Amino acid sequence: MEENIQRRVRLRPADLARPHGLSTQAVRNYEEAGILPAAERTESGYRTYTPLHAHALATFLALLPGHGHRTATAIMRAVNRGAADEALLLIDESHAQLLEDRRTLRAVESALRDLGPEAGESGPSGSPAATFIGPLADQLGLRPATLRKWEAAGLVRPRRDPLTGYRVYDEADVRDARLVHQLRRGGYLLEQIAPLLDQVRAAGGLAPLEAALTDWHSRLGARGRALLTGAAELDAYLREREEPEAQPQERSKPDLAR
Repeated sequence: MEENIQRRVRLRPADLARPHGLSTQAVRNYEEAGILPAAERTESGYRTYTPLHAHALATFLALLPGHGHRTATAIMRAVNRGAADEALLLIDESHAQLLEDRRTLRAVESALRDLGPEAGESGPSGSPAATFIGPLADQLGLRPATLRKWEAAGLVRPRRDPLTGYRVYDEADVRDARLVHQLRRGGYLLEQIAPLLDQVRAAGGLAPLEAALTDWHSRLGARGRALLTGAAELDAYLREREEPEAQPQERSKPDLAR
């Protein structure tokens, strides 16, 4: 009996917005985007929400930190139209991306282990480690234009062959290019990578990158926890939707006299 009364509770947009510090317009926008189930309307055209709508809003906000706005929106849209399997696939993809980011972080750490005080030194002319832009781009799975862009940003500094004018990447340049590649995969912007490499070259040490990796570890850990929090909230929302009379359209019409 109490459960049925709870489901017949009618809420205003402000009732949904206030606990989360949102505007009533944001609530309406979320409904129009499919993040919330469609609201019932009074004869005067006013929206009336229910505790299920409030739970949908709380679920979306719990999904945001781990999945981002676009994916969290897609998850809620899928759930609200009854496509739970599609929502679960989107969640799987977010977890897979987190796993790939963790693997990228491990790869960066592995690359850093090969860096030493000689990080800024170039290999000798004619060294077997020296290569040209085409072969290096192939090794990294990049276009030569990307390496030229990194050079323009000061991230890699190949010398020029005095006879041909071709770019020659010595051992240190190759290592820098690999490191930039890994950090880019980790989500770092060029302007964030440049000062790290500059400090490494100037100081001959890895402290700046070690600080960045510590931050990267923290961000990945926070994302993992956020995914768990969002999953718990979504599971509860799915259970509520599956209960009898849980769907807004199946509920009794609002009492317009209230």
